[in-house]
Amino acid sequence: MDKVKAIMFDLDDTLLDRDKAVEIMFSVVMEKCYKNAGITEPLYNEMLGEFKKYDNRGFGNKTVLFNSLFERFPPVVRIPECEFREFWDSNFHKCFSIDTERINIAAKIKKHVKTAIITNGSVRSQRGKIEHTGLDKMFEVIIISDEVGIQKPDPKIFELALNKLDVLPENALFVGDRINKDILGCQSAGIRGIWFNPNNFKNETDIKPFAEIHNFTEVLSYIS
Repeated sequence: MDKVKAIMFDLDDTLLDRDKAVEIMFSVVMEKCYKNAGITEPLYNEMLGEFKKYDNRGFGNKTVLFNSLFERFPPVVRIPECEFREFWDSNFHKCFSIDTERINIAAKIKKHVKTAIITNGSVRSQRGKIEHTGLDKMFEVIIISDEVGIQKPDPKIFELALNKLDVLPENALFVGDRINKDILGCQSAGIRGIWFNPNNFKNETDIKPFAEIHNFTEVLSYIS
């Protein structure tokens, strides 16, 4: 295997636990819209399930999400539909945190190789998450799709990162959780793709990652 000189990472559900952030965001919605509504724990969990279903791991339409929640569970205070997007964008990035283990792993990796983040999404949203968690101080290169006008799986966004890092594709690895965007995209650019799959999802595509890991600490084995 060619020497690894750079490791690049996806953001949501790789460096950061998006599912946990959605749960915290739901608590923000509950405080805003259902305060003193006498919500029992079983009902809370049912509402959270609805919230996660319509969020659809970030692919869900936020207008549909809020309207569906409010229609099924009428709120005490209803956010106007014209404010759904702003409410989400103003609060969601503050719901993210990064655990000590991942901070330590990222610090160890940075001592040995160059590092980058490549993420799809809006500049406001993704930059907000990165700065709120302090990741902006830990990675040499940060590329956000809306900022550069290219998004994964387009190999050009990976090539842009390689150019900024001054590293050849055969000397780079990319770690991401989505087969169709992360692994397909990076491997189309000649970069070895490591599928981060902590939930043991089945790979139902024809895309074959270079490696599959289930725990973030496994990334360290590629810099020894």
